[in-house]
Amino acid sequence: MAEIEIKKGLVGVIADETKVSEVMPDINSLTYRGYAVQDLADVCAFEEVAYLLLKGELPNKSQLSKFQEDERNNRKISENLKKVIQNYPKKAHPMDTTRTSVSHLGLEDSETSTNTIEANYNKFIKIFAKTPTAIAANFRTRKGLDIIDPKIDLSFSENFFHMCFGKVPSKDVVKAFDVSLILYAEHSFNASTFASRVVTSTLADIHSAIVAGISALKGPLHGGANEAVMEMFLDIKEPENTEKYILNKIKSKDLIIGFGHRVYKKGDSRVPTMTKYYYKTAEFYKNDKFPKISKILEQTMIKEKNIFPNLDFPSGPTYYLMGFDIDFFTPIFVMSRITGWAAHINEQLKDNKLIRPLSKYTGSAHRKVQSIDKR
Repeated sequence: MAEIEIKKGLVGVIADETKVSEVMPDINSLTYRGYAVQDLADVCAFEEVAYLLLKGELPNKSQLSKFQEDERNNRKISENLKKVIQNYPKKAHPMDTTRTSVSHLGLEDSETSTNTIEANYNKFIKIFAKTPTAIAANFRTRKGLDIIDPKIDLSFSENFFHMCFGKVPSKDVVKAFDVSLILYAEHSFNASTFASRVVTSTLADIHSAIVAGISALKGPLHGGANEAVMEMFLDIKEPENTEKYILNKIKSKDLIIGFGHRVYKKGDSRVPTMTKYYYKTAEFYKNDKFPKISKILEQTMIKEKNIFPNLDFPSGPTYYLMGFDIDFFTPIFVMSRITGWAAHINEQLKDNKLIRPLSKYTGSAHRKVQSIDKR
C-alpha cells in the first residue's frame, strides 16, 4: 500500500480557485482583483477597496456614492445591542465581544437564513457598517464612558475615530488608518478566510461564517500578532535595549511575533507601505522611540535569522500611537477583513461544494469493549 503523504496545516495544498486576491512573486506584490495593494493604498479610500473586493471592480463616482450611502445609513446599532455591550464583562477580550456582537447582529437580521445574492449584500452592508459601531461602543463602555453614536457625514475611518474618541484626528492620521484597513482587508486562503469558506460550504448564513472568521483571527499566529508586537515594544521600553532583547529571544529560541509569514519568504510586500504611514503617524505624534526600536528589531532579525517583518510589525505601534488599546488592534483588523471574508463567502456560494477533507487514523487498533469489572 502506497504511503499516504500528510500535509500538516494543509501546506502546499490548493483547495480551490479564487478571483479575489493573489500574491504575485514576480512583482513582489499582493493584488486585489489584479490591482497591487500598495497602489490601492496610495490612491484609494478604504470604501473603494471594500467595493472592489465585493463587486470585482473599482467603483465609479456614482457607484461609490451609493455604496457609501448604504454603509452610512446602516451604522446605528439597536438599543438592545447597546445594552448587551454595556453588560459585557469589563475584562473580556474585545475579540470575544466582537464575535458576540456580530452573532447578535445575526439574531436581529430578518434575512439571516436567506442566502440569495441580494440578501447577502444586504447582510454584508449591515455587518460592515455596524461592526465598527459595536467595537467602538465596547471600547468606550469598558472605560466607563458613554457610547457615541455614529455620524453619516464622516468617512468609514473618520467615523470610527469619532465613535471611539469623540473627535477626528488629522488627515494624515486618518489616511494611515485607512491604509491599514486596505492592507488588512484580504489575503487569499489565510486561516480565517478558509474558516469562513468552510462554514459557508455547509450553507450556513453569512453571520455564522464571519463569526468563524473572527474566531480564527483571534489566534496569535494569525490576527492576534499585532497585539503581541506592541507588547514586545513595551517590554523593550527604550531603543538601547532592543538588540540585547531580541538576541536573547533568538538564543532562547522563543517565537518572535511580527516576523515571518507562511507565504512571504523574502518580506511581506505590504510592509513598506504600512511602514511609510507608521513613520508619518509617529512623526505627527512626535514619537521617534518606536521607529528606532522597529529599525533595530528588523535589522537584527534579518542579520541573525534572515527573517523579515510582516504587516503586524508596523501596524501594532501605529494603532498604539493613535490611542487604541492593544487588545483592540485585532478587532480593527476584523473591521477590515470582513470585506475579504464577504468576497470569499460569495465566491464559495457561487460554485459550492462541501469542504470535507479526509484524515489518516493513527489511534489504537480495533479492540473489544470489556465490562467495567474486567478493566
